[in-house]
Amino acid sequence: METPDSLSQNATFTDKVMVGLKKALRKLAEEAAINNEDLIIGDKEGNAKSVPAKDLLKTLSK
Repeated sequence: METPDSLSQNATFTDKVMVGLKKALRKLAEEAAINNEDLIIGDKEGNAKSVPAKDLLKTLSK
């Protein structure tokens, strides 16, 4: 998948949506981390889990 800076006009709709989603999730985590908030995520078994935004931000790729 391409980064937002290198996303070309020829990219598929799915690629564009995934890049936008990734950007929105990063922004959500950054803003929550600033306010020392927790975010609710789903684990691999499908269970909801509360995680500090600062910890989640460390696992997100840039």
